[in-house]
Amino acid sequence: MKQWLPFELHCHTFHSDGKQSLMELAEAAKALGLRGVALTDHNTMTGLSNRDEVVVSTGIEVIPGLEWTTFFGHMLTLGLTEYVDWRNLSPFHIHRGIEGVHRQGGLVGVAHPFRVGSPMCTGCFWEFEVSDWDDIDYIEVWSGLFPSIRRSNSRALAMWTDLLNQGHRIAATSGRDWHVSDPVTEPISATYLGIRDTVISSSGLAMAALDALKRGAVAVSMGPLPQLSVRTEGCEKANIGDMVKLIPDQLTEITVGVDFSARTGYWELPDHALDMKLVSNKGQLESIKLTRDLPKVCRARDLTGVQWLRAEMHGVFCNVSTMIGFTNAIYFS
Repeated sequence: MKQWLPFELHCHTFHSDGKQSLMELAEAAKALGLRGVALTDHNTMTGLSNRDEVVVSTGIEVIPGLEWTTFFGHMLTLGLTEYVDWRNLSPFHIHRGIEGVHRQGGLVGVAHPFRVGSPMCTGCFWEFEVSDWDDIDYIEVWSGLFPSIRRSNSRALAMWTDLLNQGHRIAATSGRDWHVSDPVTEPISATYLGIRDTVISSSGLAMAALDALKRGAVAVSMGPLPQLSVRTEGCEKANIGDMVKLIPDQLTEITVGVDFSARTGYWELPDHALDMKLVSNKGQLESIKLTRDLPKVCRARDLTGVQWLRAEMHGVFCNVSTMIGFTNAIYFS
């Protein structure tokens, strides 16, 4: 069994430049219907000192991590057990640091790659040279509040798409870059992780969340949860993040849906149909209308030549016609 749980994967406390304690962060996350957060303070892990107490008190999972904050870019590192030093990293040697994170079983993600950099935000614009994108576990393609309308995020989404087209299996997430627990009027986005119950029981929720992120079992939304799965004529089924063998010139059943119960009560939608766009390396394949009365549709298509497939959920949100959420890709061999 798999459950989709909403997380915020980019957070700060007063141990770096935030204005909240870890307890305040977790309580605010709970009030927003989230199930967990990743603490990614700038270049320090001291904010995790009372992690166990916070998790027990609030029921909010806390994934340990930090944000390497350099002159050449910001990189999120999750699942660390020990501090990994970033100070010897030059623009051409980011892989030395990545190797140190992966040795601990941790994950690395590029944070807000196209945000305005110096002098407004030192190092926020990504300038590290990545010689092998297969070493990068995920990219924060949506950053900040109401992320879908930010031009820098459109560039990050296009960057992710280009990497998928090049054959890389890399996950995409959202990150609020959360510094203050004060209420906000702009919508937030959640990163939903498809967590396997068997992994939770054996290793705990934090490790299960990292397992989901590593597998690419990820969907992102400001509102309801977009869903996607496929089944080939050989009856092989694949969900978000999976790879499936495609049989050329045969039909593949595609199931696209919307879970309107996800974080219900924390977002509002007008009574309009949502456009679920099926997007691939061959461009947009189809747009499907879904509503609360028709939340799921199956289509049979010949996907010959398709290397990856994702669903993008578009509609009216906060009086703006915009993308509301998207799934990560299903891959084909």
